[in-house]
Amino acid sequence: MRTLSIARLAGNLSSAATLLCAASTADARPDTRAMTCAETQAWIKRDHAVVLTTGPETYDRFVRQFGNECDWPEGPISTIVPAKDGQCRVYRCEEPVDLLDR
Repeated sequence: MRTLSIARLAGNLSSAATLLCAASTADARPDTRAMTCAETQAWIKRDHAVVLTTGPETYDRFVRQFGNECDWPEGPISTIVPAKDGQCRVYRCEEPVDLLDR
């Protein structure tokens, strides 16, 4: 009986350690410079909106081109980020410039 409870405790500790490792990995922000453009775009498409590192001390939130991830009056505006295979076109939320208001 005592052996069973020690085995159960060991299993619970192992499960807790696995969850802790997964949580710390999930907190790591992906870096566009370490991914190809296709990988970066696929990540954004899969998650709809994601915060990505773009430089040593820079990051931003990127979104799908056609979606509702931006708060009004912002919309998805095209931008370029560095990627492992060159420059990559992605979208981020920005307030559109109103040229008629001038």
